[in-house]
Parts: sequence; structure tokens; C-alpha cells
Amino acid sequence: MAVRSRIEWTESTWNPVTGCTKVSAGCKHCYAERMAKRLEAMGQPNYAKGFSLTIHPHVVDGPLSWKTPQMIFVNSMSDLFHKDVPVEFILRVFDVMNRAHWHQFQILTKRSGRLLQLSPQLPWAKNIWMGVSVESEQYTSRIDDLRGTGAAIKFLSLEPLLGPLPNLNLAGIDWVIVGGESGPRARPMDKAWVVEIKEQCAAAKVPFFFKQWGGWNKRKTGRTFLGRTWDEMPAGASA
Repeated sequence: MAVRSRIEWTESTWNPVTGCTKVSAGCKHCYAERMAKRLEAMGQPNYAKGFSLTIHPHVVDGPLSWKTPQMIFVNSMSDLFHKDVPVEFILRVFDVMNRAHWHQFQILTKRSGRLLQLSPQLPWAKNIWMGVSVESEQYTSRIDDLRGTGAAIKFLSLEPLLGPLPNLNLAGIDWVIVGGESGPRARPMDKAWVVEIKEQCAAAKVPFFFKQWGGWNKRKTGRTFLGRTWDEMPAGASA
């Protein structure tokens, strides 16, 4: 069965790959790493190796048996474009997403260079959304890589937002998610950074989704911004 998700911008998760390695500042307090260690301690078979990158072939065909259309976050516990994930396995994941055409799949990566390199080989069906994580201005080149792919819907996850992004190029971008870091050592997010991003989205007519303020207790800080919640989605989205 699909795993129902508490992530505000999706409905379910599907993890044919688990585990990862840190590549940039946003990875410092990785929530997936904390969760993987917890699941390993609980004896969950897919996390027997903790947060070491692990491929799970037995999980790949799962979405084909989930008959109710869903918004599915692919590899919430890893990165499909990690260098240690074989191209053949990535192609197998894409094949399943193509065949399970009644779902919408959301993929997110920090490894935009490999994404761009492999993009010509990938069968980009309309139900496959591709996003990149951008935590600060240092990593905005990931957006250019995303723009060069064949994905029908391209989105940005500006989470954990660690600094201002005053010069976002939103050409060809269909959706922007913003969120602060959560957890024991969460780094703070400045409201002014969020306001600036929201204004850029409005000017570019790009849907804006505010996920959370974050912090030690994200439930307490909530997800209200400028007096309301912002749950805008790309055109044609079902969630």
C-alpha cells in the first residue's frame, strides 16, 4: 500500500530508494536521516542499513496496484538522482510512473547536474513533476538545470530556506514551495525572505505554497503567512 504522508504538499510517499549522503547546507539536519535511524531501531526491514543508500526492487511496482489516484512524493527518504543509483534503476522507476498514469508523481533532487545529464534518456510523461531543492542563493544554478529538463511540471522546494533569494528566475517554473527548517537544531527563517519570494511568485504568476515556519515545534509555529494559509498548486493538480 501507499504510505500516507503528513507532508503538506503531497498525499502519499513511495520509496524505491532509501538513504542518502549530504551534498549541501540544506542537508545538515536532514529529517530523513533522523527518521531512517528511528525506523532502523524499530526493526523496519527496508531500513536495516539505516541511512546508507539502499535500492529496493521489491517496492518499484507498488503504484501500479494503488487504484485510487494520488499525489505521490517519490523517494521522500532519498534522492533518485544520487550518483549511486544506477541509470537502469532510474529508468525502471520512470517506466512505472508512466504506466501508473492515473497518479501524479513528484520527484525532488539536489543533484540537478545528474538530472540534467540524464533527462534526454527519461520518458517524461505529463504526470511526472520534477523539482529541485534550493536552500540559498548559492544553489540557484539548480533551477537552470531543472529548466533544461523535459519535465512537464517543474517546481522549486525552497526548504529549508536558509537565506534570502532576491533574484529568482522563475521562467518556466510552475510551482514554488517555501518552508523553514524543523527539528531539534532548526536554523531560523526570516519572514522578509518569504515575503520577497511571495512577491516574486505573484509577479511571475507562479503558484505559491507555504509549507511551514519550522523550528523546534513546527506545530506551534504553524503555517499561517500574512494572515492565511497558502496552498496554491500548479494548474491541473488534483490535490
